[in-house]
Amino acid sequence: MPNYKRYYIPNSMVFITIVTNKRLPVLIENIDLLKEAIRTTRYNFQIYAGVVMPEHLHIILSPENIEEFPKIISSIKYYFSRNLVNAEINRRESQINRREKGVWQRRYYDHVIRNEADLNRHLDYIHYNPVKHKLVSAPIEWKYSSFSKFIKVGLYEKSWCNFEDKYKITEMNLE
Repeated sequence: MPNYKRYYIPNSMVFITIVTNKRLPVLIENIDLLKEAIRTTRYNFQIYAGVVMPEHLHIILSPENIEEFPKIISSIKYYFSRNLVNAEINRRESQINRREKGVWQRRYYDHVIRNEADLNRHLDYIHYNPVKHKLVSAPIEWKYSSFSKFIKVGLYEKSWCNFEDKYKITEMNLE
């Protein structure tokens, strides 16, 4: 198994993608549980931006202590898994032996935000994601996203995501 190296740059934000095991679509139907899992973690952080899709989520975290972001993710995944009921989950024997619920993929993608251009690129990716997955035709239509928050503070227009915007965003693949 590869040895993954995480980078910790103090006072940075981190873009994170978390995916359910076998892309099980349980997140939207359990959105209140996911929110509770985020609220109940004991670590100090802010979610700067995010989008929840049926089987994955993208968030930009701003942790008080950058080295705690893996613990934050672990805490959210653990709480959600432990409290999820009535989900049809087929676990492998290795998951059963490790006492894993089998809700999440073991690993997740993380990227430390390096500068303002990098942040804006990841914000665009997050807010375009429901359109990319053909769940809506415009980002404003997806209610499980921070897009409306960014409209309120003037960082996006309601009509954002014209053809030129889509072309730039579709070149990114962060899942």
